[in-house]
Amino acid sequence: MLARLRAAGPADAADIFRLIVDLATYEREPDAVVVTVDELRAQLAAERPPFECLLAEDDDGAVVGFALYFHNYSTWRGRPGLYLEDLFVEPSRRGRGIGKQLLVRLAQLAVERGCARMEWAVLDWNTPAIGFYERLGARAVSEWTIFRLTGQELLNLAQST
Repeated sequence: MLARLRAAGPADAADIFRLIVDLATYEREPDAVVVTVDELRAQLAAERPPFECLLAEDDDGAVVGFALYFHNYSTWRGRPGLYLEDLFVEPSRRGRGIGKQLLVRLAQLAVERGCARMEWAVLDWNTPAIGFYERLGARAVSEWTIFRLTGQELLNLAQST
């Protein structure tokens, strides 16, 4: 059975937070989440929210999955892209097509918005997700390595001359 998909709003911050924590736990980083429900609510209520989110609901209206995304930009293609930051479906709801349903809707949004591509990252040990994405036609971009600055390293660079 497919879920009902809808765009998230400020009132959905607690559900989004719950799913973020569930995802972090699944990805073996349960203590990494520092965002709060209030921060998510304020961000979703902002004039220009930093992200958008699709929610998947079951027949009873319970939120059982989400796709949190934002736009980036391809200088080579001269067009925006859609970056999927997080995709998560509750483990008890997996295998019912909800993850695919969320990705199909994101692909539709990307096409409607004139995006050149849709991208996301997946942990290298998450073989079920990798297989799922490959079955949808996605391919790993192995020639690129993600680099990240956070915390003190980010501050150090920002303060360097």
